[in-house]
Amino acid sequence: MIRYILAAVLLSFAFEAGAQEGASSPASPEAPVTQPTKGCVILLHGLARTETSFLLMEEALVARDYEVVRPGYPSTEHTVERLADAVLPRAFDACTQTPVHLVTHSMGGILVRYWLSHTRPVTLGRVVMLAPPNQGSELVDEMGDWAVFDLLHGPAGQELGTGPNSLPKRLPAVDYPVGIVAGSQSLNPVFSALLPGPDDGKVSVASTAVEGMKTQIILPVTHTYLMNNPRVIAQVVQFLETERFEPSLGWLDGVLGRDWDGGLNGVD
Repeated sequence: MIRYILAAVLLSFAFEAGAQEGASSPASPEAPVTQPTKGCVILLHGLARTETSFLLMEEALVARDYEVVRPGYPSTEHTVERLADAVLPRAFDACTQTPVHLVTHSMGGILVRYWLSHTRPVTLGRVVMLAPPNQGSELVDEMGDWAVFDLLHGPAGQELGTGPNSLPKRLPAVDYPVGIVAGSQSLNPVFSALLPGPDDGKVSVASTAVEGMKTQIILPVTHTYLMNNPRVIAQVVQFLETERFEPSLGWLDGVLGRDWDGGLNGVD
């Protein structure tokens, strides 16, 4: 019975994300939004999502005078390796400002780790990973052999388990500036029952960590729309500009675009 419940929940979450964003787009960078001076930020979405998931983040970064490149890619159609080698070189080429930072959601962080393990652009700046399954996900271990899982998540999803074939666990430690935002609030008790410790409904807090990271912050946010949360947006800007997170930042800092460097505190 539990397998049928899990399958139903899996389908409902997939349709919810699909209705919100529409069909997956081809692997091509959207034309950069340019307000040059601070460099370029590549926003890389996760599995079964599209580039529209980062619209609010883009608006905040453009307001801070960043150039933004927001590529789409067919995340459910190919392996992580093929996706990374297709989308990231083109995204870097689309940036006209330097340095080039990256902000990723979920599997987007694994694409970046894979690509940077064998390619290192001289323009690389800082990397913020939002809810990345850096140690894999137990949900893939439990459901990866289901036909519905393969249908919804494709070859890349199959690579994200925690076992011996886990791609995230085979990748080397990071040796570039990485800040990680982990979520600790779940709206999916069925999935959370399969995850160890605090989680965001898809990825456990423990799984987000990776050897070599600069810092990690845990916020009470959920996985699917984590990138739209004002507190998360504030922390992303904070790390891009200072290479650290600031726990005192509240949701008003993200909404109003406070002067992060000035140390102003928001209201939680």
